[in-house]
Formats: sequence, C-alpha cells, structure tokens
Amino acid sequence: MLKRLKSSLDPYILSLLATVLLASVLPAQGGGAVVFDGLAGAAIVLLFFLHGAKLSREAILAGAGHWRLHLAVLAMTFAVFPLLGLGIAAIPGLPVMVASGMLFLTLLPSTVQSSIAFTSIARGNVAAAVCSASFSNLAGMVVTPVLAGLVMGGSGAQMSLGSIEKIVWQLLLPFVAGHLLRPVIGGFINYHKAMVGYVDRGSILLVVYAAFSAAVVEGLWHSLPLWELGLILALNVVLLAVVLAATWGLGGWLGFARADRIVLLFCGSKKSLASGVPIAGVLFPAAQVGVVILPLMLFHQIQLMACAVIARHFAAQDQPPA
Repeated sequence: MLKRLKSSLDPYILSLLATVLLASVLPAQGGGAVVFDGLAGAAIVLLFFLHGAKLSREAILAGAGHWRLHLAVLAMTFAVFPLLGLGIAAIPGLPVMVASGMLFLTLLPSTVQSSIAFTSIARGNVAAAVCSASFSNLAGMVVTPVLAGLVMGGSGAQMSLGSIEKIVWQLLLPFVAGHLLRPVIGGFINYHKAMVGYVDRGSILLVVYAAFSAAVVEGLWHSLPLWELGLILALNVVLLAVVLAATWGLGGWLGFARADRIVLLFCGSKKSLASGVPIAGVLFPAAQVGVVILPLMLFHQIQLMACAVIARHFAAQDQPPA
C-alpha cells in the first residue's frame, strides 16, 4: 500500500506543495515581493517560449486531418467544462473563493505532455493527441481570458486593455517566437529534454511562490478554513468523474474508433497547470491568484492519478493473449 501511495504521488506535485508551504511560512514581502514578481513575469515569458519551441509542426500536420475529433476536444474543453463550472459556481451557499477557483479551472485549456503520454500508454492515436492538445493550448491563450472576462468579471478577472497587452507580450509572442525558432533550437531542445523540463517546471514553481506569497500576506489561510479544502477536493473528484464519463460517451456517440476515443478521453478531460498559473497571474490581482489556482493544483494531481490508472487499464486490454 505504501509503495502504491509513493508511486501515485508525482514528485512535481510534492514540489508544488513544498513551494506553497514555503510561501506560507516565508512569503515574499516588500522589496522581495517586487523582485519575485519581476522574476515570475520573466519565468512566464520563458515558459511559453519553451512551449512554442517544443511544438512539433510535423506531429501537428500528421494528426490535423482528424478535424471532428479536434472539434470534440475543443467543445469539451471550452464549452462543456465551462458549463459545468457555471453549474458549480451556482450551488447555493458555496463560498465565493471556492466558486471562483472552480470556475476558473473549467475555463482552462487541456494539458499537452500528460495528455500525449497517457494516450501513448493506452495505445491511442498519438499524432491526433499531439494536434488536439497543442491546438487547445494555443486557443486557450485567447479563449480562456475572453471566457474569464465574460463569466468572472464580478470575481476579479480583469479583461482590460492592460491585461490584453500582458497576454500578447507574456504569452502569445514568446510562444510564437519559440515556435518560429524551432528549426534553429529544436535539436537542442530535444537533446536536452530533461534540462528543459526542469526549467519548465521551475518556472511554474517560481510563479506559484510569488502568487501564494501575495495571497498569504493578504491573509489566505485565515480566510480559507480546512473544510473548504475538503469541499474543493470533493468537487474536483465529482467534476473529473463527470467529464471522463462524458468524453468516453461522446466518443462512442460520434462513432470514433477506440484509438480516437482515447484521445478525446485524455485531451478532453484535462486542465493545464502550466497554462493556468500564468493566465491567472495576468487576469487577477496578485493577492487573489493564490486562491484562484488552488483548485487547479488539486485537480492537476487528481487527474494525473485517475488517468494513470485508466491508461494502464486500456494498455492491459490491448495486450495480446499470452
């Protein structure tokens, strides 16, 4: 049992928890907060530059023909998920901070790395997964802020000219620059995947530290009781279960082959921590970011654990008899 628990805990999630703990005990304040805010902004630029550089044009072209599948993934990500988020936010008596965080979670794009990895393990259509997940992330840089401005304006989301400029300069342009430079730096990126992965994750940890520091200084843990954390966990589990059932059922209803249903299952049920943290930093006041991304951090671990089990199950089903 202990071995299973250790294997289910992603070391990166442990790092995130340690970062939150550090920010809770030693938050950046005063001049230190200004320094970390600047470093976090630079980390976001670097993060999206690397995302663009890692995006393979060949893989996208190989899977681009499955347009019905890609539309289904986008519909789940940016239509069904947000509708579920609005339903959660409308629950009578739900604390405002919990409702805001859960709603923001549902507006985010899909993950890239884990969606492709789980699709591969489950013997799904990997080329289509690369295309769907990548297009979802690219669309999310525009769609997520727009949706947040429409449905979360009263919760602090700022869709102003300044936030649009930050999205362009911190997210979109670095992504495009990285992708355009892929012919030059693609070999280096592929050869040093481990190092790039550390830089990628380290950038998110830095942004999370800055966000939670600001939230802690504003009294985060005094205003968020333990029962609300339990409520967020329960809502995340129910939300993921509903979406997993919906994606698998939708794939069958649309007549997709098993390999394509697997793509819809994994790409359509995920939410990206790597995109969500920077986007929250652009849209929300600094003191509010930590509260907003808390449900996302918990959902991220739950989706990894659940999808790992599902992927192994599909892989076992696809094994030839001994």
